[in-house]
Amino acid sequence: MSEPLMRIGAAAPPVDASFADLALPAMGRPVSGRRWVLRGYSATTAAAIAEETGCAPLLARLLAARGVKAGEARDYLNPSLRKGLPDPSVLADMDVAAARIGQAIINGERCGVFGDYDVDGTCAAAILKGYFSALDAPLDVYLPDRILEGYGPSIAAFRALKDGGARLVMTVDCGAAAHEAIGAAAKDGLSVIVLDHHQMDGPPPAGAFATVNPNRPDDRSSLKTLSAAGVAFMTVVAVNRALRAAGFFATRSEPDVRRFLDLAALGLVCDVMPMTGVARLLTAQGLRALNAGGNPGLAALGARAGLKAPATSYDLGFLLGPRINAAGRIGHARLAFDLLTTDDPARRAMLAEKLHVMNAERQEVESAVLREAIRVIDGSRGGEGPVVVAAGEGWHPGVIGIVAGRLKDRYERPTFVIGIENGVGKGSARSIAGVDIGALVRRARDEGLLIAGGGHAMAAGLTIAAEAIPAFTAYLTEACREAVDRALLTWVRDIDALIAPTAVSGAMAGMIAQAGPFGPENPEPVFAIASMRVERAKPVGTGHLACELASAVGERVRAIAFRAIGEPLGDLLATKSRLHLAGRVKPDDWRGGDAAQFHIVDAAEDVG
Repeated sequence: MSEPLMRIGAAAPPVDASFADLALPAMGRPVSGRRWVLRGYSATTAAAIAEETGCAPLLARLLAARGVKAGEARDYLNPSLRKGLPDPSVLADMDVAAARIGQAIINGERCGVFGDYDVDGTCAAAILKGYFSALDAPLDVYLPDRILEGYGPSIAAFRALKDGGARLVMTVDCGAAAHEAIGAAAKDGLSVIVLDHHQMDGPPPAGAFATVNPNRPDDRSSLKTLSAAGVAFMTVVAVNRALRAAGFFATRSEPDVRRFLDLAALGLVCDVMPMTGVARLLTAQGLRALNAGGNPGLAALGARAGLKAPATSYDLGFLLGPRINAAGRIGHARLAFDLLTTDDPARRAMLAEKLHVMNAERQEVESAVLREAIRVIDGSRGGEGPVVVAAGEGWHPGVIGIVAGRLKDRYERPTFVIGIENGVGKGSARSIAGVDIGALVRRARDEGLLIAGGGHAMAAGLTIAAEAIPAFTAYLTEACREAVDRALLTWVRDIDALIAPTAVSGAMAGMIAQAGPFGPENPEPVFAIASMRVERAKPVGTGHLACELASAVGERVRAIAFRAIGEPLGDLLATKSRLHLAGRVKPDDWRGGDAAQFHIVDAAEDVG
């Protein structure tokens, strides 16, 4: 199972291509249960990349392992909007949508936006609001209440926008499946443009004036990595071009749409889009914009959250995103939207503080639901089958998606969490690679097991009658057994290289960052360090372990294992045995400067 042991000692090589030839050490079973394997790559391609760019050989190896080809590496390391941004017209219906929106702006028509309550939907709505405001164009924004209204546009919401004077309404991060509501809105005299990114099983809503969605069946754009905020950004690029062509800017200044890049990046990262192609380009440029000041609301929130520059995709996903999301989860998304769009510095500071507090409240609610869900699952041995389903009365619908993600990581199975209220369950699901959970939910919906449901490969949502949960669980168990078995057979932890303890440095962390932004399909590199003893393990924060590691010859590494206390990883680290460790090399924000630390994600006993 394992490759021969390669001892690491005082004569360990520096961080360079010599790591390509080092084998993984002999080890016991990793605490995660995942077999460690060296990530494959083409040595020829890596050499060509190093020659082309002059980058460090290890960085060239990381790029080659992520599919970067010789001849592409220079642009990959220096992503440029001028070179890399696709023509928005490649998206189906984009030209039709841009022309209609542009005409509405020229004519002074009042427009509306129906958004979603998550980060991506809120950012998409904020992009459109910011663009219209820059042109002094009237735009009303309707964000639904997660609990009272649920997901997607309704006939009542469209009517409210029309009653406010809107004649054109754009739906963002929703609408692709809202056939009935959009049909009714069209009959009521509204033009509806759908700006969405969710998977579509069939044609667009017949009543829609245009449907821009890279995941509609007839779209040939190859831009499927766009989230709703990404689609909204591409839309304002297209509208800006249409207005320019119409001479609209002959007597007024043209907005710089790059000001919306950080909002696009936040939506892309928080919706966990594959970090390749246009998604990676927009995220890289969005982080650059954020680090240069960016959206004032995001800057205020970052300051309150303790964000340290330069911000990374991790900060978007785990620092800013949860605070934006807290509004829609346990309050109302309008708070986050207002933060991102207000021009009042005092109001920004107040909203940033409010979202920070709400996020702490969300964490408490989430922890309570998580504990109860684990009790339910373990009490029924529900974690031993191919799928995990946990349901409970009164579980807050705003946190069940986060809890599903935590449980998926814990049990390494597709996971459904359902909160029941008045006999109706609202559920959220998260999957593992190789199991298309969205397809499972859509099939269950079509077979009558669900009241409603949809999603994509890795995440889904549903509404179900409480009495139907046992039948739904039985359906899932049977429907995904083979797919889960196949996925678990290949359930491995890819290791990018075996490194020396001395390689954990600020220089290496900076080198690795050049391959980012990281996310799905461009994973952050994971390295192994062999035969280290945990000399000190100190609880810090909420469930984290700060560790001091030492090699057999005295090389020392600072490390941290997040959420490890009370988990198998934390228990193993506390034994202070000699261990092989897998983790990431990251800047040490606490110490600052060039300091670095090793973020431990897995461990195995040294049996060599």
